[in-house]
Amino acid sequence: MRDQPSGQHPYPPPPEEVLEIVAPEQFAALAHPLRQRLLFVLGHRPATTSRLAAQLDAKKGNVAHHLKVLREAGLVHIAETRQVRGGTEQYYQRTARHMVVAEPQAAGTAAMLAAVAQELDRSPAETHLTLRHLSLSPAKARELGETLARLVDEAEENTEDQPVHGVLVALYQQALPTDTTSSAAWSGSRASNR
Repeated sequence: MRDQPSGQHPYPPPPEEVLEIVAPEQFAALAHPLRQRLLFVLGHRPATTSRLAAQLDAKKGNVAHHLKVLREAGLVHIAETRQVRGGTEQYYQRTARHMVVAEPQAAGTAAMLAAVAQELDRSPAETHLTLRHLSLSPAKARELGETLARLVDEAEENTEDQPVHGVLVALYQQALPTDTTSSAAWSGSRASNR
């Protein structure tokens, strides 16, 4: 099964380069792991409901429902339609190449991390997952964030014949404990483990 109609050139890029996620319906749409995985897949090329269901090992009706939610939230659109065996086949595409969530919400973040966990579990190749906590000045944290974004942008090869790799980059300031009693106990237990 092919992702694009035969005899045609590759699809044009998404209509927007960057979409800022701000609307409540967009946050609600992002709060489900399958919708996150659909957005991951549709970030590479348009696909039909059938193709998406096969690629994600999901039921076609379930994929169709989640595509409808994403479409109503303005996160995907129909890039092209074509007639096949008396019916119409629709190719879905993300509305933007990059989606930026300026103020992440817990449900969307949890869904994205759950979707990444599913992707890692299904990966046929060795994966790399590291969590580190670094002490950084605000200037150094900003520099690291810019460097990570640049590395990811520069790493992408625009070739159709290579496997797709997922990259999750997160840089955040760790919250300080709000309970001074538990933070003092934690500091004491940490000191005793050295």
